[in-house]
Amino acid sequence: MGSEAVQAVRRAEGLQLVAELGSEDSLEALVAAGAQVVVDLTVPSATEANVRFAVEHGIHAVVGTTGWDEESLDRLRALLERHPGTGVLIAPNFSIGAVLAMRFSALAARFFESVEIVELHHPDKVDAPSGTAARTAALVGRARREAGVAPSPDATQQDPHGARGAVVEDVHVHSVRLRGLVAHQETLLGGTGEQLTIRHDSFDRISFMTGVVLAVREVGSRPGLTHGLEGYLDLGL
Repeated sequence: MGSEAVQAVRRAEGLQLVAELGSEDSLEALVAAGAQVVVDLTVPSATEANVRFAVEHGIHAVVGTTGWDEESLDRLRALLERHPGTGVLIAPNFSIGAVLAMRFSALAARFFESVEIVELHHPDKVDAPSGTAARTAALVGRARREAGVAPSPDATQQDPHGARGAVVEDVHVHSVRLRGLVAHQETLLGGTGEQLTIRHDSFDRISFMTGVVLAVREVGSRPGLTHGLEGYLDLGL
């Protein structure tokens, strides 16, 4: 996705691409190039160090890499308190449709007895569940807890092979890896006599670029940590 982001920034009116780094390049090149915003689309093992370097040098950061947990987010928040003018956006997904699907899922979650998430990606993806699925589960789980809704009923007593998937925030999440896929997700909500499916499909990585460019434009005016592109959208939800 990095190469798509490079082209998107290059095409965007009013933005200037000043550096393009690979995994072997020194981060000092960002400082030498005078970068004001860095887009991190790397791997979970590298992203925290990359973002910390950016913040420590007063460079705003837009992050699409997964692997951030509450501990690493807390470390980042503490760092940002020492650099109050710097903004960081960590977004599990930059597709506007995917962001809306996440919010719609959270909105619907309290009205249904059961909810499960199925995410489907290409087999080259290195993490599971996807950051989008984990974020959706967190939003859905929080919405259900706040509404006093019990976890989804499940009579399973034996699951030696993990067929019921991962459990994130009391929500079952199932990951599919299949050649030919790009990025897809369904939130399945079930009630007595009915089912609601909220599905989003990205057929091309270009679908993420509108959100990347939006984030690059906005991050400098939003100091501190923002988790999720929805923080930059006026969704009114």
